[in-house]
Amino acid sequence: MYNVSIESTIGSMDKTIAAVHYDSRSVGVGDLFVAIKGGAFDGHTFISKAIALGATVVVCRNLPEKIVEGVTYITVTNTSRALAFMASNYYDNPSKNLKLVGITGTNGKTTIATLLYELFKNAGYKVGLLSTVKIMVNEKAYPSTHTTPDSLVINAYLSQMNTEGVEFCFMEVSSHGIHQYRTEGLSFEGGVFTNLSHDHLDYHDSFAAYRDVKKSFFDQLPSSAFALVNGDDKNGLVMVQNTKAKQYTYALKSYADFQVQILENQFRGLLLKVNNNEVWVKLIGDFNAYNLIAIFGVAKILGLETSEILRLMSMLENVNGRFQYFTSASNVTTIIDYAHTPDALKNVLETINSIRTKSETLITVVGCGGDRDKTKRPKMAHIASALSTKVIFTSDNPRSENPEQIISEMEAGVESQNRKKTVSITNRKQAIKTACQFAQPNDIILVAGKGHETYQEINGVKSEFNDYEITQKILIELQK
Repeated sequence: MYNVSIESTIGSMDKTIAAVHYDSRSVGVGDLFVAIKGGAFDGHTFISKAIALGATVVVCRNLPEKIVEGVTYITVTNTSRALAFMASNYYDNPSKNLKLVGITGTNGKTTIATLLYELFKNAGYKVGLLSTVKIMVNEKAYPSTHTTPDSLVINAYLSQMNTEGVEFCFMEVSSHGIHQYRTEGLSFEGGVFTNLSHDHLDYHDSFAAYRDVKKSFFDQLPSSAFALVNGDDKNGLVMVQNTKAKQYTYALKSYADFQVQILENQFRGLLLKVNNNEVWVKLIGDFNAYNLIAIFGVAKILGLETSEILRLMSMLENVNGRFQYFTSASNVTTIIDYAHTPDALKNVLETINSIRTKSETLITVVGCGGDRDKTKRPKMAHIASALSTKVIFTSDNPRSENPEQIISEMEAGVESQNRKKTVSITNRKQAIKTACQFAQPNDIILVAGKGHETYQEINGVKSEFNDYEITQKILIELQK
């Protein structure tokens, strides 16, 4: 049970609560409403609405001007943190009844969490997953809307996992989720740090602030937990400077507790040496070698045998939208990847270039999201144009921004010698079609930025859009 630090109260504290909510639209009779101040809305402005819908307890930072008789008001210093503790208590602290592992970092979170879920499931365990792509409670799948859901959703699913007898749960932990206290009140068995690069600087004031938020996750791990970090990333050891958890490292280039070496790198997979054991896996590229050694490390720390881990690793498949590829009848290879940061795009393109023979054309279709960090736009374009044969700049999810303006800001990063390689087509479907028309037998198309997403958001409207399905359909039509 977590104690919420209360500053003051008005009204009776002897009440039975039907449910806890922070969205006033969900409130019903006998519920408790927590007023959260977010970036776009302040829940304090909806207190009267929550009461009108039946809330009998209000948790807030500042008391409203009108105090309604019969309603209990509780003030706290931080309502987001209070909500996290209350959510955990409301569901009887479900994270304490399973082994919860959090994965944080800029790139690799989804892949590592998802593949750990698959590995432990194939090992015969009941497993849970909280990820960007989906939520899994043993074999049951649920849609996911955030990298790290809100604390009520997290604890509701963890409680369901308890009911289903789940033993392990693997969870993506985003910087937003940490900063907004969504992971407070959870008992972690361990944490994994993947890497740190340019991302989310529209939300965090600086790269240092972004790094420190990630670090705070490890600062809070107890001595009973483990902290597994990427020893090849300069921020790896920074993450664990103040942690009480038992520390482990994994690496491709330096000495570490868990080491991996790439022996072969092909489009059909990797031959790896993992702590002096060879294993063939179906995943591709240096970045997946890092993901796989992190997975190996977690599995070892959690008690699986080396031979069993290697056998299970060899069975793993690519995660949707993460270097997901197919080859058309005309022998054009298309790769769909979520790469939406400069570092991730560079990793994917360098992986493709390390495998291809250079006689093929590499055509990259890429955009940048609207209402997000603008400073990475020219960097993304610079990397795409430097490492591709041809590049088509297009829309990602423009959201409320002008897509032409986003593309213009990307184009500013293209060096003069690479400008002839590039073309800009605002309509994403048309951009993909143009790439398919450019492609000749044996050429490679990379469609980057949206990966697993099945929609495109323009001016607040989400329309159905699936890079994988659209590209596949266009290539089939062009072959007729």
